[in-house]
Amino acid sequence: MAKQRKYIFVTGGVLSSIGKGISAASIGMLLENRGIKVTMIKMDPYLNVDPGTMSPFQHGEVFVLDDGAETDLDLGHYSRFVNNAHFTRKNSFTTGRIYDAVIRRERAGGYLGKTVQVIPHITDEIKKHIHDASEDADLAIVEVGGTVGDIESLPFLEAIRQMKTQEGAGNVLFIHLTLVPYIGAAGELKTKPTQHSVKELREIGIQPDMLLCRSDRKLPKDVKDKIGLFCNLPGEQVFSAVDVSSIYEVPLYFHEEGLDDKIGEKLGIWTGRPSLSKWAAMVEKIREPQGAVTIGIVGKYTDWRDSYKSLSEALIHGGVANDVRVNMVYIDSEEIEKGKLDALKTVDGILVPGGFGERGIEGKILAAKYARTEGVPYFGICLGMQLAVIEYARNVCGIQEANSAEFRADGKYNVIDMMESQKGVTDMGGTMRLGAYSCQVLPKYNGKPTKAFQAYGKEMISERHRHRFEVSNAFRGQLEERGLVISGRHLDKTTQRDLVEMVELADHPWYLGCQFHPEFLSKPLHSHPLFSGFIRASKENHKGVQSSLPGLSSKA
Repeated sequence: MAKQRKYIFVTGGVLSSIGKGISAASIGMLLENRGIKVTMIKMDPYLNVDPGTMSPFQHGEVFVLDDGAETDLDLGHYSRFVNNAHFTRKNSFTTGRIYDAVIRRERAGGYLGKTVQVIPHITDEIKKHIHDASEDADLAIVEVGGTVGDIESLPFLEAIRQMKTQEGAGNVLFIHLTLVPYIGAAGELKTKPTQHSVKELREIGIQPDMLLCRSDRKLPKDVKDKIGLFCNLPGEQVFSAVDVSSIYEVPLYFHEEGLDDKIGEKLGIWTGRPSLSKWAAMVEKIREPQGAVTIGIVGKYTDWRDSYKSLSEALIHGGVANDVRVNMVYIDSEEIEKGKLDALKTVDGILVPGGFGERGIEGKILAAKYARTEGVPYFGICLGMQLAVIEYARNVCGIQEANSAEFRADGKYNVIDMMESQKGVTDMGGTMRLGAYSCQVLPKYNGKPTKAFQAYGKEMISERHRHRFEVSNAFRGQLEERGLVISGRHLDKTTQRDLVEMVELADHPWYLGCQFHPEFLSKPLHSHPLFSGFIRASKENHKGVQSSLPGLSSKA
């Protein structure tokens, strides 16, 4: 007989961006530390099949999994907080994917002539996706995207309402995250938004079992009791979710509030006490570091920080590994194009992240040149690596018209070209190299360990990709002859082509570019080795504000 799986459904009310993803991830971290086999699922209410074609301005970053799934950024939070769960495309699905599956089945005659409706066919498909994604776990934590009251979320809410009846009340827990604002003029915490949010849920048949109340301060017992009275649950099942200086403090605070104990009690799960000492030590390093470094992130999405969510977290992890605070300065590459280099002179390291499109590209290339010629640690990720190669080709190899096929499709000197396997493909959802690929690391160059090998300490690694373009093999000979070290390669088994994965400079303090996205594998307790190495080099380069540093050097 199959064991009974448990489910926790996390919903949010009052307003968006209230912190459902961090709350769900924190619950997952606590329960995993209690010895429970946890998985996590994100249900998003938009009609896109996945966020892969959505602008970062609209939706923040796209988080890529090993199997190539392009998912919501909350999967990144889950991956950073929960260590033992292996997430696949099953763990993230949208309204678009649900409707696509139902319509395809209807067109194939799968409903035997029945009238296809939201209930039961759409809700049944949602429940099927939840079951499929949680089959290997003891407990599934499911985050419902959107805000209660939005019409888009209604099929998801109806599906989870049905699950409580079908799975048994003791096997399903509804946790609702809401807002309790403090009104300074009145000197009071106001509970009315929470009351209205719970009222919305109860009108569609969902009674929350627990409330997480987001506020800038801890809720006193009388406020919790008042909320419980008006929301039809005991005050002991109302928990504070206070604003904290670091997201990694949230699980520690929830544990202090007794949230994980109450979840175990409500679901009838016996567990041991969680071991949180390593996590607490990591949080303490974030709170009280021994030093600081400043990293300049040169990009074009500088007004929308969620575009670089995994990147910024990976930099924090690199800081923890080196016991320093990482101060991130977001530098608009279009400003650098105008010759405004002052921001580059004040940072200890320069990072150019991934991205798409031509806007701001020349500014990023100037940033790569500045880092190369001034000895400033440089980390180029995906596009950032490609632009470092273009800069090197132009200014060291003498290929003055070097460019990328992304920006100049008919260019004669495209040192960056579209992948052979994707030429001629028109489906924007299928023109990228996505997911985990192996990489052979070059151990030594001219008798000395490469920076890549110093970071990883092994010759074979696996990293996640999301790109359409790559270094052209037609120019590799010229680049290598002039000193560009190709320290990582992937042999494509389909085409038998040797693809560039990492490049670096041997005579530079730390200058490395990678075609993949290492930020997707970084965790707070296990910083990604490339981020650890980059921050270490930036720490060694730390001089504070360098107002006297000259502009672009004339050195080749």
